[in-house]
Amino acid sequence: MIRTGLIGFGLGGTAFHAPLVEAVDGLELVAVATRKAEAVAAAYPRARATTPEALIADPAIDLVIVSTPNDTHFPLARAALEAGKHVVIDKPFANSTDEAQQLIDLATARGRLAIPFHNRRWDSDFLTVRKLLDSGRLGEIMLFEAHWDRFRPALAQPWKESVEAGSGQLPDLGPHMIDQILLLFGMPEALSADLAVQREGGAVDDYFDLTLHYGARRVVLSSSRLVAAPRPRFGIHGRLGSFVKYGLDPQENAARAGGKASDPEHGREDPEIHGTLTLGDGTREVIASERGDYRRFYAGVVEAIATGSPPPVAAEDALAGLRIIELARRSATEGRRLAV
Repeated sequence: MIRTGLIGFGLGGTAFHAPLVEAVDGLELVAVATRKAEAVAAAYPRARATTPEALIADPAIDLVIVSTPNDTHFPLARAALEAGKHVVIDKPFANSTDEAQQLIDLATARGRLAIPFHNRRWDSDFLTVRKLLDSGRLGEIMLFEAHWDRFRPALAQPWKESVEAGSGQLPDLGPHMIDQILLLFGMPEALSADLAVQREGGAVDDYFDLTLHYGARRVVLSSSRLVAAPRPRFGIHGRLGSFVKYGLDPQENAARAGGKASDPEHGREDPEIHGTLTLGDGTREVIASERGDYRRFYAGVVEAIATGSPPPVAAEDALAGLRIIELARRSATEGRRLAV
């Protein structure tokens, strides 16, 4: 068993990491660094509540999961690696490419793994998109649009609205959206971006529109916190047809509601939000969504630690995504397209 310690027991810890650790063979949740000792005892009676410092110093813990505010990811992950632990790091992997490279170098030097928690590779909708693109039914992809919208006009807790804390819509949802595109198409040749603060009293970006250039192909990633009627999650247009898909993977909402990853229907979308394929001759076909399963991430973590196989997400992939985010901010500031 890989003895696992979790730092942070907010949404990420309670809805994602702790339940997934419990659901995957080979992992044992032994400690949670949080002030919510009673909540830990109620949900995970075999795990003890402790402090980040004590958790990292515990020689019995093999794997440390960092699920805390953005600006603490780097120092906590660095401390865990220095203590000889493997680490899983919530997005963003770090607040800059420099910090990310430091973690990669430290992990290599210590012979440990630093693994980005890019769980959205196992979203139902994205698994469906990958399968459809692999089938070739759309032909060469010329326009790929992905939107991830919310309607949250009120400001969130202070750290999520602080520039100093590395917050904003781009570092929040951008790492997942960019990671999916890099999996599909690799690094773009150039990019152009627009960022804005649209909510009254806001200090960090709550809207972004990012265009990635791949020759004649365009990939457009956009997100806003002021969209009450969401745009298509995916709109993919190729030389042979189009695929349009609304709605989000259901795993997060199910976990928030107390559902378990082991439930038979966990990760299965409502058929009402399955996507539609439209071919050039006008033929339309509903494409049933694949079953999403975040357990596959942690199963890959177990395999990587136990056998030395590649991790489910490479740290270098997160570094590439952070490079895109940094260039996007520069593009938005300078108002021009930039080579990648």
